[in-house]
Amino acid sequence: MNTEKWHGHATAWGVTTAWSATAARRAGVLIGCTALVLAITGTTAEAGPRELARQTLAANDGWASAGTGTTGGSAAGAAQVSTVTTWAEFKAALAAGGTAPKIIKVRGTIDANAEGCDSFAAPGYDFARYLADYDPAVWGYDQVVSGEQEDLRAASAANQDTAIKAYVPADTTIVGIGRNAGFKGASLQIKDVDNVIVRNLSFESPLDCFPQWDPTDGDTGNWNSEYDSAVIYGATHVWLDHNTFTDGDHPDSSLPTYYGRIYEQHDGELDIVKGADYVTASWNVFADHDKTILIGNSDSASTAAVDRGHLKVTLHHNLFTGLVERAPRVRFGQVDSYNNHFVADSTYGYSYGIGMESQLVAEHNAFTLPDSVSAALVLKKWKEAPLTAADNYVNGRLTDLIAVHNAEIPAETLQSGAGWTPALRTEIDPPRAVPGIVDHRAGAGKIC
Repeated sequence: MNTEKWHGHATAWGVTTAWSATAARRAGVLIGCTALVLAITGTTAEAGPRELARQTLAANDGWASAGTGTTGGSAAGAAQVSTVTTWAEFKAALAAGGTAPKIIKVRGTIDANAEGCDSFAAPGYDFARYLADYDPAVWGYDQVVSGEQEDLRAASAANQDTAIKAYVPADTTIVGIGRNAGFKGASLQIKDVDNVIVRNLSFESPLDCFPQWDPTDGDTGNWNSEYDSAVIYGATHVWLDHNTFTDGDHPDSSLPTYYGRIYEQHDGELDIVKGADYVTASWNVFADHDKTILIGNSDSASTAAVDRGHLKVTLHHNLFTGLVERAPRVRFGQVDSYNNHFVADSTYGYSYGIGMESQLVAEHNAFTLPDSVSAALVLKKWKEAPLTAADNYVNGRLTDLIAVHNAEIPAETLQSGAGWTPALRTEIDPPRAVPGIVDHRAGAGKIC
């Protein structure tokens, strides 16, 4: 074995100094996390999660390592370290201790909607009555809905909003213990705070119990839903690592249809908006979802005033599989996306959405596309914004994504050259090796 990569003095698998995070990750690929814990610490695997809670983002690991870096709650005293198994305990732990750094360990799956949608319904709300009142055959398509049932729907939605959202304070680490830790039906709000770490958790997308019918949305109306699994809103220095985001037991294919439109009950898996900055998302799985990641939520002048110069995000070694779109869709931000694996199926729309004033660099990624999906669809142009897309492989072959897109979709010609060069990267893997590395190591329960 070439020991130069391991940043320590090694003989075979014996280690006499601490390995870097990159070295440990690569070892995990070869020998598995349990064996790696034993090799490095000489202790049982149970010690791994306790040590995990104190880990911080390594230097040069994406935008979240810029400036002060991201340390989360690593400095928490013993009194501010808690283990939670219920939604009430989790919310209480977030609020405890004032502004002191905190570590919250999540054990098992916590359901934020354990009592069901009926528990949020305002007295008098009747969905059958709602459908009858706002049927386009009665209401039409020219004006937004209003009246008693819409007011009661809004009140019900407000009850759910209060119940399932949890606000994460600054200087906090939230970490899953073991392989089955996470949240179901919850919306994690990382809003206007600095220095947060979220690792080793599974998120099942929250199901909006009370979507709103908007007859003016498009030619035939649409159902609009709320709630993302995680929202980074105006926050800085956030590290999301080894998490899994899915729709779980409620995929879009299971949703009913009303007024000829899908009763949409999902929003995004991750939103990074409203001037958020210095975010690294590494080794996550984003699976089986429609609108996945939104970076910058609007083209409006007021949003531009907040977002310009911000939304610096790094996405690396993530697995994007079974998605329709937004992996991610970008406005304004300097986004570095490298060493990710994108696996498409028949529902695929696009991966990268090129939006207003975006500065996307997409390099050293791997794409696995079925025969029915052209590589030209990987990029989707929403607004004029040059991007850099180099050394990307599609089905094992080096592919110029911009050239392929422009050749097949000349009406939406993309320009090359994002205008900046990412400097905050860990060791870059060859894109041909990315599927094997990422598919085996990304996601919750696979952290070393």
